Amino acid sequence: MTIEVKPILPRFGAEVSGVDISGPLDEETKRQIVDIQNRWGVTVWRDTGLDDAGHVAFSRIFGHVELAPRHSAKPSRMSEPELFDASNLDADGNIVDNESIRLAAGGNRLWHSDSSFMDVRSSQALLLCHEAPPHGGPTWFADTRSAYEDLPQEMKDRLEGLEATHSYFWSRRRAGYPYTEEEIDAKPIARHPVVHVHVGSGRKALFVGAHTRDIVGMEREEGRKLIDELIDWCTQPQYVFPVYYKPGDMAIWDNLCSLHRGGEYDDTLYRRDMRRTTVRDPQAEETALDHYSRMFAAAADTPFNPAEKTRDRILAKA
Repeated sequence: MTIEVKPILPRFGAEVSGVDISGPLDEETKRQIVDIQNRWGVTVWRDTGLDDAGHVAFSRIFGHVELAPRHSAKPSRMSEPELFDASNLDADGNIVDNESIRLAAGGNRLWHSDSSFMDVRSSQALLLCHEAPPHGGPTWFADTRSAYEDLPQEMKDRLEGLEATHSYFWSRRRAGYPYTEEEIDAKPIARHPVVHVHVGSGRKALFVGAHTRDIVGMEREEGRKLIDELIDWCTQPQYVFPVYYKPGDMAIWDNLCSLHRGGEYDDTLYRRDMRRTTVRDPQAEETALDHYSRMFAAAADTPFNPAEKTRDRILAKA
């Protein structure tokens, strides 16, 4: 069995083939796959043959797979507790027509790193397509390692030692959800370095995105201007590419060295059934097994509980 790697950009992204990942893998093959992922940051796997259980099992070669957040009053379509429902479908498999949920999901179309709003960061995310719009419903990816390496030295010096705060609710506000600054101030935040060393490759990477709200120690206007400047820098054409999907295709991305965003499609017309597993940062300290649900449950009146914020209330506040 020979694993084939076809680079997408010179320093970032690769299509991988030549190995059947739908069944058990030997230790050497697992090690090679992890090494390939560490080098390229994003890997694309076509026609994987994975079902839900196989998706979760394959994800475990990268480390601890998180439990997806669940709401006691909202049934899930997912057959495995580790699967995040990244679709535009409700529990019955119909296209979502709830405006609050659609507004919240709009944040996924901003450049971001999954779960940077958590103290315990995510490393790999594995997104498997079960159903796609006619044009493939793409995901766009950006290379935050090469972007950092190409920064002028003056900017690298400026960023040295800086930390930023990250908030789920801030990115939802940026996508159009009607939170006020005061409401977001009362919600949970996380704090992370703006530049960190990506352990899998030893390369430095920027760690900012749509969840990044403020630079610690800077005036808000100055800090947010810097955050936007860095996101714009990372998402220049030379650092980005899209992945278009057919059922069975999977993209794996490393949240610690990339940004991503959902591509545009008519989510009121086309079904897009995407399911994701999330692997914990291997450097993270132990935490509650279900810390995602705990974070959302601690934040009352969130899109995670759309029954608490009706469409009329949203429009009244907009």
